[in-house]
Amino acid sequence: MRAAPTILHLDMDAFFAAVEQASKPSLRGKPVVVGGLGPRGVVATASYEARRFGVHSAMPMGQARRLAPHAAYLVPRFAFYRAISGQVMGLLGRLSPLVEPLSLDEAFVDLEAGGLADDSASARAVGERLRAEILATTGLTGSVGLAGSKMLAKIASEEAKPDGLVLFEPGTERALLAPRSVRIVPGVGPATGDHLRRAGITTVADVVEAGEDELVRILGRSHGASLYRMALGHDGRPVVAERDAKSVSVEDTFDVDLHDRPRIRLEVERLAERCVERLRRSGHSGRTIVLKVRRYDFSTLTRSETLRGPTDDPLVVREAAERLLELVDTTGGVRLLGVGVSGLADYTQEDLFAQAEAEAGAGTGAGGHEGGGQAEADEGVVPSVAAAAPPTATGTAARRWAPGNDVRHAVLGAGWVQGSGLGRVTVRFEEPGSTAPGRVRTFSVDDPELEPADPLPLVPGGVTGAEPAVPVVRTGD
Repeated sequence: MRAAPTILHLDMDAFFAAVEQASKPSLRGKPVVVGGLGPRGVVATASYEARRFGVHSAMPMGQARRLAPHAAYLVPRFAFYRAISGQVMGLLGRLSPLVEPLSLDEAFVDLEAGGLADDSASARAVGERLRAEILATTGLTGSVGLAGSKMLAKIASEEAKPDGLVLFEPGTERALLAPRSVRIVPGVGPATGDHLRRAGITTVADVVEAGEDELVRILGRSHGASLYRMALGHDGRPVVAERDAKSVSVEDTFDVDLHDRPRIRLEVERLAERCVERLRRSGHSGRTIVLKVRRYDFSTLTRSETLRGPTDDPLVVREAAERLLELVDTTGGVRLLGVGVSGLADYTQEDLFAQAEAEAGAGTGAGGHEGGGQAEADEGVVPSVAAAAPPTATGTAARRWAPGNDVRHAVLGAGWVQGSGLGRVTVRFEEPGSTAPGRVRTFSVDDPELEPADPLPLVPGGVTGAEPAVPVVRTGD
């Protein structure tokens, strides 16, 4: 534990939803839900207005619609979110060389390593300045927690929400933690929490009272001892600037179960190519190819194959995923497919056989498939939702005009899609700087004057969706 609160935790407030409200004046102050809009979609983020109705992240979208039927439901714009996240992480990088991103909207910063703070007053000043800079740069708000450890800094930022700053003075850890639920301690999830509850341990004070020996008996040596130290406020985990990536993966959930084996194979091929795109953007290659299949009865199977060396060759990954698919019975139907690569490295060992086959295939007209759909979100894993039938002209138009996406009309200018169907698309024409909600117009989905567009910057001179997206890979804790 540090003698000064020089560990900062930043958590952007309802990040995805806040970006949508900032870009769309008509949604400010209203409930907004971002996520997969299909019947099997899940909530990525809900605005604070939507949370009052009980909507929260990772909730099935159908349940969210029942709780908040009048909310605005929008598809995620991940490239735009990543661009804005890059701005925020850039501001954190000016504070210290030790910045540990946890997701697009969350990070730890070691202020001591940056030489900007050595006591409570200086740490608070840095935190307030950071919040002001984030607002000026992005138009968004973030909550800041300051403490002598990562655990307490994260708890402080949670208490600061929304748009606040909370500082925990070192030396007050025991008193701060004692009355809180044991679930607030890192590493205590639902299963561990239930296990402790059955033993009569529900608060952090109960953990301390139980003692280390009892916790080891209940949870095992490693977990029990760690929980006891955390309950005493002893968290010596450092802020780590670079965490080793463990895997890169993409997955799709389908509106209707897939039964056609060729269609399932096609989706696996597309997922493999999307996975390789993310792998290359992250600057990695990998040795182990993983296929994930969730069947009609919700049973989930994973199959993996380890190659002779790391690769980022789309043909190699695709063929490995196809071989793994042959090991899975999909007779009853498939509701989710995923392809991942683990055992990551920062170099590639070329597979000469695959390279020769690729060259031979090119000579006979063989080619890959264009990947489609959204990659999963890192603000809580959000699988994309793919159509369950081969694309048609109408289906393509529906995806092109998804609710929340940006458009531009040759005459009316910039706007965003409110909804589409039956060959029509409804657009609200407004920009982030608009002082009042924009007007609404409806067009044919094939109107030649209407076309998809990049997002407009939230503040003058800010980033747009055309900015290069920073790749995000799954990392360990």
